[in-house]
Amino acid sequence: MSSGAESTTGIAGSSPQRKSRAGKLLQSGIIFSAISFLTGLGNLAFQIVLGHNLHSPGQFSKANGVINAIIPLLGLVPSVAVMAVTHYIAHFNAIGDATRLQELLAGCRKFLFRLTVFGSILAIVAVKPLSSFFNLTSTTMLLLTIIYTLISLWTSLATALCQGLAWFNRLALIAFVAMLLRLVFGYVATLKWPYPEMSVLASVFSFLAYLILFHWKKDLSPPKQPVTSTKLWNHEFILYLVVTGAFIVGNYCFSLSDLLVMQKYFSDTASGDAYTAAERLAVSLPITVTPLLTVLFTNRSVEHSASALREQFKLLGVFAAGLIFGAVCLYFLRHFCLHLLGKDVPGAADMIQHLAVSMIFVGLLQAVGTWALASRWSKISLLFGALGLSYTAIIFTVGKTPDTLLHIMPLVTGSAFVILLLVWVVAMRRHKPVA
Repeated sequence: MSSGAESTTGIAGSSPQRKSRAGKLLQSGIIFSAISFLTGLGNLAFQIVLGHNLHSPGQFSKANGVINAIIPLLGLVPSVAVMAVTHYIAHFNAIGDATRLQELLAGCRKFLFRLTVFGSILAIVAVKPLSSFFNLTSTTMLLLTIIYTLISLWTSLATALCQGLAWFNRLALIAFVAMLLRLVFGYVATLKWPYPEMSVLASVFSFLAYLILFHWKKDLSPPKQPVTSTKLWNHEFILYLVVTGAFIVGNYCFSLSDLLVMQKYFSDTASGDAYTAAERLAVSLPITVTPLLTVLFTNRSVEHSASALREQFKLLGVFAAGLIFGAVCLYFLRHFCLHLLGKDVPGAADMIQHLAVSMIFVGLLQAVGTWALASRWSKISLLFGALGLSYTAIIFTVGKTPDTLLHIMPLVTGSAFVILLLVWVVAMRRHKPVA
């Protein structure tokens, strides 16, 4: 996959059709983000429940460390396939090739099924050593971690197909229902049994929302003549999997590796709870506007015309504005937000300042990385992954206390963004949009 692949990737259809699709991009992204914003508020309410019901030092940080860092780490391998398959399905869905789309759906379903089986086995094997390394000694927590991971892997299989078909509003609806289930179950469970395990159990319960996919089973059903593996497995697809892997790893490292550091070095302390509360508030900044990047990725994978480029830049502008606006609001409301979580303790507000700056850079890194991956700019995607791994190595080496971790994060993420942005600007000048 060369960096010049973008210039040869055409889109079937007339210019008015392209403009129509481009004109709908911003609207689709905003609707998706609006629903996801409500879901994000519900997830914040879940954190409020945990913050008030998990009283013992270290319980709040441990619950979030498992749900938001260790379990996603176990699911990294299938996540690579989800992103790659989303790209391929989106391409044939956008150009209106119904026959090829159905064949690809069948081939991707077969591929994802096998990879999900492999990922499940890998998660079962890896969960014990990972739990020991990150100081998780509870047998119940270990069992729930395995159950949560396995269910999330299998639901991601269906999610990949839905994203490729541009079912953004349907996915947003599922996420909203899942949020409600987790919130209600989590409140009742942690009120009666105030243990970190109940928060993981509530997250497992929320997967019931994905049963709604059976209502759309017909749209996802395989054709009578399944596609052979040779139609999916070619040099381009294999190389794209490798590049996607670099993007997924980099994205995880920038977004969540600080929680792994916290879980390893200071999760069982009151400062661990304060850090986790500040981190959950700060990380909500990129998470809230991430749906815009989901829409951007799907559209950028197939649309490279000048009119589409303008809409994509508008989407990036809305993303950056939302990110910065959210950071400003969080800064002025930091004490109020921490009070809602029951963690407005000395030092926590100062933590938010450092973390918010870091998460602005992380969000911007994600935007550039998403653009590069959708454009098939493999070198930039590989650079994104390398920068993420370097970031993780640095904070694991240096950030063994909350204070050192907080001071190193903005410096490293800011430096990584500058490097990636410069390379991206050079690539943009070299690739002209299709007329």
